[in-house]
Amino acid sequence: MTAARQVEPSSASGASFKDNWAIKYWGLLLGVAALIAIMLLPTPEGLPVAGHRMLAILAFAVIVWMTESLDYAVSAVVIAALMAFLLGLAPDVANPKVLLGTSRGLGIAFSGFANTALALVAAALFLAAAMTATGLDKRIALVILSRVGTQTRQVVLGAILVGFVMAFLVPSTTARVACLVPIMLGIIAAFGVDKKGAFAGMLMITTVQTASIWNVGIKTAAAQNMVAVGFIERTLNYTITWLEWFIAAAPFAILMTIALYFVMTWMMPPEVDEVPGGRESIRSSLADLGPMKTSEKKLLAISLTLLAFWSTEGVLHRFDTSTTTIAAVALMFLPGIGIMTWKEAQPRIPWGTIVLFGIGISLGTALLQTKAATWLADIAVIQFGLANATALFILGAMSLFLVVIHLGFASATALASAMIPIIIAVLQGVATPGINIVGMTMLLQFVVSFGFILVVNAPQNMVAYGTETFEAKDFVRTGLVLTVIALALVMLLGATYWHWLGYA
Repeated sequence: MTAARQVEPSSASGASFKDNWAIKYWGLLLGVAALIAIMLLPTPEGLPVAGHRMLAILAFAVIVWMTESLDYAVSAVVIAALMAFLLGLAPDVANPKVLLGTSRGLGIAFSGFANTALALVAAALFLAAAMTATGLDKRIALVILSRVGTQTRQVVLGAILVGFVMAFLVPSTTARVACLVPIMLGIIAAFGVDKKGAFAGMLMITTVQTASIWNVGIKTAAAQNMVAVGFIERTLNYTITWLEWFIAAAPFAILMTIALYFVMTWMMPPEVDEVPGGRESIRSSLADLGPMKTSEKKLLAISLTLLAFWSTEGVLHRFDTSTTTIAAVALMFLPGIGIMTWKEAQPRIPWGTIVLFGIGISLGTALLQTKAATWLADIAVIQFGLANATALFILGAMSLFLVVIHLGFASATALASAMIPIIIAVLQGVATPGINIVGMTMLLQFVVSFGFILVVNAPQNMVAYGTETFEAKDFVRTGLVLTVIALALVMLLGATYWHWLGYA
C-alpha cells in the first residue's frame, strides 16, 4: 500500500507535466502537425519536391512565429535543421535525378549569413549597444526634452522629436524605446500625474508609435528593412541606397507623425494642461549625467560621420551602407579610438536577433530557389485578381493583406522573412506593363512595419506595455485609427508622389 501511494503521485505528476507541456507548446505541436500534413499531400504539378517541402517548412515557421511557442532564436535553429534534412533528402531542382544532399541543404539553411544585409544588422546592434553603454542615447533624449515647454502637449511634441532624432542615430527600434521608456516614466513622475492616467498612457503610446513610424522613414532604423533590402539585392540585383529609401519614405513618415500627434491628443487628451517644474526635473536628470564623457564625444562623432556616409551613398561616394557601418564598428573597438571593449559589448548584443535574421533570409532565399514562392505567388495572383491589375490596385490589395497577417506576428523581421520573397514572386508574376518590382517591393516593405494595432505586434510595443501606463485596449483603439490613416496615405502617395517617382 505504501509503495502504491508513492507511485500514484509520481504518475499524476507525470500526467500533469504532459498536460502542461502540451498547453505551453501547443503552437509547436500545431506547427509540426502542419509540417507533416503538407509533407503527406501529393506534390502539386509544376512544383519541385524541394519546393513542396519548403512550403511545409514555411507553414511550420509561420505558425511557430505567430504563436511564439519557441524563442525566435531557437525557432531559427530548428528551421535550419529542417531545411538541412528535408531539402537534403529531396531531388535537386536543377538535376532531379540526384538528391541535393544534407551538406548542400545545410549550406542553403545558412546562406543568409553571407548576405551583406546581415552584416548591417549586426553592426547596427553594436552601435545601439555603444549608445546604451556610453549613455549618449539618454543624453540626446534629455537635451531635446529640456528645450520643450512645460505644457503637456509640448512634452508630447518633444517625445515625438526625440523619437525622430534617435531613429537616425540608433539603428535598433527596441534599443531606442528601451532608452526612452525610463525617461518618459521620469517625466510622468515629475509631473505628479497618475501613472495610469491619460497623459501617462498618451505619452508612452506616442513614444512607441513614433519609433514604428520612423522604422518606415529610415532604412537603417529597423532590421526588417534590411531583410527586404537583402532579398532585393539577391533576387533583383539592385541596391536601394539610404537616400533613395529616405526620399521615398520620409514624406509618409512626416505625415504619419503629424497624424500621430493629433490622434493621440484627440483620443487620449491629458488630464492636465501644464505642470510646473517639469522642465527643471528633466534638466536635473541631465545634470545627473555630468559633463559629456570622452567616449560619448567619440561615439557622437562616429555616428554623425556614419550618418553623412549613409545619406550620400551613391551621390558622393560608392561605399554601401553595410560596409560603412562595419567600418564604424571597427573604429569603436580600435585601441585609442575605442569606445568599449568586446567583453563590454558582448552581453549587450541580442544574438538571437542576428540568428533569426540570418535564417530568415535563408528561408526566403530557399523559397525562391525551389520555386515554392513562385508557385504560391501564382495562386495569389489568380485569387486576388492581380494578373492584369493596375500597380495602385496591387499596392492596395497587398498592403491590406500584410496589415491583416501582421496581426498574427510578434516580429516584423519574421514577417518580412516570410512574406517579402512571396511579394517579389507575385510582382514578377503579374502582367502589368511597366511595373517597378524593386520600387513596389520597397513600398510594401513600408507596410511590414505597420505594427500599430496590437501590443504583441512588435517588441518595442511590449517594452512600453510593461510600464503599465496604458491598457491594451487604448493601444488597439488608437492603433486602429493610425492604421486606417497609414493605409489611406499609402494609397494617396501611391497615386501621386510614389507614382511620380516611378515606384507605383
